[in-house]
Amino acid sequence: MIRIVTKTELSGFQENILRVAAVLASLGAAALVILCMGYNPAEVFAKIIAGSLGSAYRFKETVHKAIPLTVLSLGIACAFRMKFWNIGAEGQFYLGAYGASLAAFTFPNLPPVVLLPLMALSGFFFGGLWALIPAILKVRFQANETLVTLMLNYVAVRWISYLQYGRWRDPAAIGFPKIAPFSPNAVLPDVLGIHAGWIIALMLAAFLWALFKKSKLGYEIDVLGESEATARYAGMNVAAVMLIAVALSGGLCGVAGMMQASAVERSLSDQLSGGLGFTAVTTTWLAKLSPPVIVGVSFVFSMLIQGGNFLQSSLKIPASVSLILQGIIIFFVLGSEFFTRYSFVWQRKSAGGEA
Repeated sequence: MIRIVTKTELSGFQENILRVAAVLASLGAAALVILCMGYNPAEVFAKIIAGSLGSAYRFKETVHKAIPLTVLSLGIACAFRMKFWNIGAEGQFYLGAYGASLAAFTFPNLPPVVLLPLMALSGFFFGGLWALIPAILKVRFQANETLVTLMLNYVAVRWISYLQYGRWRDPAAIGFPKIAPFSPNAVLPDVLGIHAGWIIALMLAAFLWALFKKSKLGYEIDVLGESEATARYAGMNVAAVMLIAVALSGGLCGVAGMMQASAVERSLSDQLSGGLGFTAVTTTWLAKLSPPVIVGVSFVFSMLIQGGNFLQSSLKIPASVSLILQGIIIFFVLGSEFFTRYSFVWQRKSAGGEA
């Protein structure tokens, strides 16, 4: 009979070795799946790398995808560290983009040095406010935050669609449902050929690392994530910590929306995110909620997204192949988490029928 038993705690080095082995195994499994689909795995992998890093333009597009994915993942990590399962990054992203657009359209003639921070603050406010709805419902009524945050995503997207097809529809678009572009003052400038969001993303990663490792709030978030009873016993204001952390989580997702609307789309649209809010849940979990690791994992997933688009044009392979690769990597890495804690033990049954 096979039994699952708890392992003795592994060292950090052993856990990392296990995760590296899981990634290598996932690549082997992905190669096998690609081969079964009738494609050459080596060629597919080479095209993904070439499509994401093979030229200055492709690298730029990869970084453009990595910037919002990184900031969204950082925001989600704030909530996940205290086991508040925020699946609403997509909605908070759109509300942040809406807040930034509101500032951009209200004060189009402000100088960029004033308007851009104002857009970021407005995006942070609206993203955080959207996240506070499920947080308040959880604190007050013990509502399931997973369901509430997930459903609020669709409300947020429909709100943007309403603006795009209704109140904010651009009269100059000749009947096409689109929102007018921002003024030049509302567009993030480029730094080294890539919009300044990459600097903001790295600064936010450093800020969150310091917050989690060095601050009282970070300590309280981690304690609350381990045990709410322990947090209450230690005299922490559980409701206040939860509301602050969730507001920060949603606010960061809102800042991601502001950067995407300002620097990439230069307007507001209900197709702004491309599903990055849901992808960020995966990257956050794979990075073990660590801000520095989130930066690396988000970049790798952005390579898969950009490389998958290149597959479609270069080899006529559906871009969904990159989604298959993402799924296989997730499966193996999450599976490795099981083996860091448990192992299978074979026990024979005795003559009396007992193990």
